[in-house]
Amino acid sequence: MSTTEDEFIATVSHELRTPLTSIRGFSQTLLNSWDKIKDEDKKKFIGIIEEQSNRLIHLVENILSVSKMSTENQVMKRVNVNNSIKKVIPLIKEQYKNHRFETEFLDSLPDARLDEDKFQQIITNLLDNAAKYSEPGTKVTIATEIVNGMITIKVKDEGVGIKKEDYDKVFQKFSRLENHLTSKTQGNGLGLYITKQLVEKMGGEISFSGRENKGTVFEIKFPFYSQEEALKCSQMS
Repeated sequence: MSTTEDEFIATVSHELRTPLTSIRGFSQTLLNSWDKIKDEDKKKFIGIIEEQSNRLIHLVENILSVSKMSTENQVMKRVNVNNSIKKVIPLIKEQYKNHRFETEFLDSLPDARLDEDKFQQIITNLLDNAAKYSEPGTKVTIATEIVNGMITIKVKDEGVGIKKEDYDKVFQKFSRLENHLTSKTQGNGLGLYITKQLVEKMGGEISFSGRENKGTVFEIKFPFYSQEEALKCSQMS
């Protein structure tokens, strides 16, 4: 087994152990001392168990995504990018009810050649990340446009931003950037790593810009579905 695999297994073990320890600890407390615990504390403990269970499920799903990426085939087809994004937004809005989500879509956007399920996973990860690391009440904007002959999707937030010294860590596996919201949010540092891998497997590009406390913009680019659409688009511009 390689050093990289050893490090991956060690990190996964650590990430799994934290929620499992919490679930076991609070479950044992409830089982052993049920009659002695106040009702409000019981509710609090059960809430923690649920929260840590969700964290565990999310971690396992991400680990499975990482393990499948090298072997899973892409189902590439013609995709209307704007319509595909519209399917994701209500799910994110339901999760982050205190954020404002706005769209700035280019109506004449050409279709892209994508695996739509993977593309929606990318958009979900980026919107989730934007909302997670910005304060309630702030705005998250997703925009589509054409830049340098590529279909471009930008996810902009008004959040904590990224320190310059952390730029190299953004897409690293199991990397979480430290800021005042990190301790308040559930995460395992796999979301952006998975996002980058999925984007590149579909022939796309991903980048980001932003400054500390000034928000962040993630930008992904994909080629048009066909040469004919690319030519038509260049003639219109």
